[in-house]
Parts: sequence; structure tokens; C-alpha cells
Amino acid sequence: MVVRALALLLSALPCTAATIAIDVGHYLEAPGVTSAHGRVEFEFNRDLAREIDAQLQARGRATQLIGAGGDLNSLAARPRLADKAALFVSVHHDSMQEFLLSTWTYEGVERKYGDRFEGFSLFVSHENPGWRKALRCASAIGAALIRTGFKPSLYHADKKVGENRPFADRTNGVHYFDRLAVLRNARMPALLFEAGVIVNREEEKRMADPEVRARIAAAVVNGIEECMP
Repeated sequence: MVVRALALLLSALPCTAATIAIDVGHYLEAPGVTSAHGRVEFEFNRDLAREIDAQLQARGRATQLIGAGGDLNSLAARPRLADKAALFVSVHHDSMQEFLLSTWTYEGVERKYGDRFEGFSLFVSHENPGWRKALRCASAIGAALIRTGFKPSLYHADKKVGENRPFADRTNGVHYFDRLAVLRNARMPALLFEAGVIVNREEEKRMADPEVRARIAAAVVNGIEECMP
């Protein structure tokens, strides 16, 4: 509670050149994918972004948490709000192509799910002027996640099942993804992080576990510390 209270206090301070901007992917009116058990992605994103934000601040990093209120509906505006930040990290949770999904009934409601893939993915864009630095940070985050015991999903590079996003760093689960508004409108190095596949019924449970979330956040922070000394 003390760490979170400190995080809220520090996040209200002006953004500086050393600030790490943490973006909560999606918003209340367009909350992203619905998980296999019926929870919207925005809620997963907000929980993890807050955890990353708190852990960064606990290590003495200045941060700016963006979109936690759920009312920021402009993707282009998000990186502009963090215009003076040193790094922009957009936090998301993953799905799959529609044809890979099946249906099941959970608590009397028919839901979509897909248990074929699991794991994290990271994305950078050539349209981001700081993409080389973003790639170094994405690779460092991916490596830290792997050291912690998490695995990259890798399926996004497949032409048929994963949208054909070429690898920027296959070993550490990093892909190129141009045309992403939140990355192409960022002036600072920017990356997008898909923490796990929440249409996967077992992975969704892991993503909702506070202990797992804290481990993911710690790995992300370790990666940021490595690439932003």
C-alpha cells in the first residue's frame, strides 16, 4: 500500500527527460478483447500497467501513467501526452485471429476462447523515430521475461495464423509492426507489450494472478533498467 501511495503521488509530478511513460492499452468504450472467462482486456492492462508503474517508482524512476482512467480514446494523443518521456511502453494482453477461436459456455454465457497459443509478444515500429532504441529495450524486456520463466508466443510472425509480423528479435519475442498509431505518433522510443494471451483459458488465469502479474512487472522493469541506465 505504501509503494502504491508513493506511486500515485509521484505520477502527478511533471514529466522529465528521464521519465518512463506507461500506457494502459485501450479504454472503457473500446476495451479490447474479451477474455475466455468474460473479463475485458482494458482491466488486465490497467492492473499490469499500475504494477509496472509502482515497481519502477520503487526503484527511483520517474514515471507517467497514461490512460488509467479509461477515458482517453485517442491513440495518437497518448504518446503526445508523454512528449518529454525517455521511453513509452504500451501495455496490452493478446488474442488470436477469429478463425482460431472456439466457443464454450462459462457461467451460462457463451464465450470465445483459443488454447492453441500462449506467451508474451513485443512490438516496435519502423515509423517510430526512436525504433532502434525501442528495439534494444524490447529485446531487454523479452530477455528478462524469459529469464523469469515466461515464454514468447512467436505466432505473430506466421503468415496464416499470426498476422505476418516479421521478427525483429526472434529469440526474445520481438516483432516489427508498422502502422500502429500509438507507436508511429511517438517522438520518443516506443514499444507495445502483449503480456499474455487472455483468450487462452489457462493463461488468462495466470494473467489475473497478482503474484504472476508482479513477476511480469519485475521482468519488464529489469529490462527497462538494462536499456535505460
